[in-house]
Amino acid sequence: MQHRIIVLGAGYAGTIAAGRLAKRLHREDVAITLVNAEPDFVERVRMHQLAAGQRLKPRPLAQMFAGTGVELKVAKVTGVDVDRKTVTVTGAAGAEDLAYDTLVYALGSGWHTHGIPGTAEHAYEVASRPGALRLRERLAGLDAGQHVVVVGGGLTGLETATEIAETRPDLRVALAASGGLGDWLSPRGRAHLRSVVDRLTITVYEHSAVTGVEADRVSTADGQVIPAAVTVWTTGFAVHPIAAATTLRLADTGQIVVDGTMRSVSHPDVYAVGDAGFAMGRGDKPLRMSCASGVPMAWHAADSIAARLTGGKPPNGSVRYVNQCISLGRRDGLIQYVTADDQAVSAALTGRLAAFYKEVVCKGAAWGVAHPTLGIPVRRRRATRQAATAAPSMEATA
Repeated sequence: MQHRIIVLGAGYAGTIAAGRLAKRLHREDVAITLVNAEPDFVERVRMHQLAAGQRLKPRPLAQMFAGTGVELKVAKVTGVDVDRKTVTVTGAAGAEDLAYDTLVYALGSGWHTHGIPGTAEHAYEVASRPGALRLRERLAGLDAGQHVVVVGGGLTGLETATEIAETRPDLRVALAASGGLGDWLSPRGRAHLRSVVDRLTITVYEHSAVTGVEADRVSTADGQVIPAAVTVWTTGFAVHPIAAATTLRLADTGQIVVDGTMRSVSHPDVYAVGDAGFAMGRGDKPLRMSCASGVPMAWHAADSIAARLTGGKPPNGSVRYVNQCISLGRRDGLIQYVTADDQAVSAALTGRLAAFYKEVVCKGAAWGVAHPTLGIPVRRRRATRQAATAAPSMEATA
């Protein structure tokens, strides 16, 4: 009897986990099913480009996983019962329950309004393809001189503001940040960021927490009223709500608490990767929601599952960071080098070379997703009879 592995979500973490499992395990021993609401893989790190009017290469999941042994099921996940070990999905054929022996939860996250009045009704988001396309259509209809306000001074906010300003220099783009502009960067990184926003004539409102959004303006805690024909909200991510309805142990963020192998601390047959997982990194700090965290989390989870099914030793080690890659339009960028626990160091790469570096990183990530069983050769291992017919036990938590 095959060991049934279900992967929920085909973002970066989910697709990489599914492909890596298919690469390491024999098809005779496991049945791997990848469930996703859309038939295509979405390059989430490029949603600001899509919103600004650029076209992205289509990446059909069926084509990507053809011949790998991974079964693709295009359906929306509507429920997870970790006690019965079933997943409820709704697709073209209606609702059905899927049983699993091992579950990889990678449903990811969406935009986070933080309950700010008017945000859900009036703001646009770039955390999803539908959101980016909606913003794209709205921006295309703006006349010269109209105001666009990007709320949020993190990586997504910086990339979105600079992309729009470069693509539409006829618009008046502003960035509202609750802290200082790039205040987590090194002095070199901050200086370059400042020069870019000045060159693109982006108005920056620092230390200006937005407290309200209306159809034509945003209000800040310090009493400012900023005109906005379009408000783009980029103040962080909220995890998919499905996990909250389960008996899984969750962090205050709603993420599934996992150990160093990305295995749920409450349900040993569940692994959580990407934005869905609450994992500790170097310096005993939680990993931030990002592609930089999600990809290595997927590697850890897949290797741990494969090891436990084949009688091997799960990998021991935490995810570490190397740099933060920020595109600042198509012709400029910033690569901020960081410590293993994600703190900026003095070194930073800037300008066109940084833009090229970021593009290589994005293309490399997409290539890895599009070719799930290629890359470094790995010998497929046979699952033990006991592991292939039963759920993993708690014996090997690392």
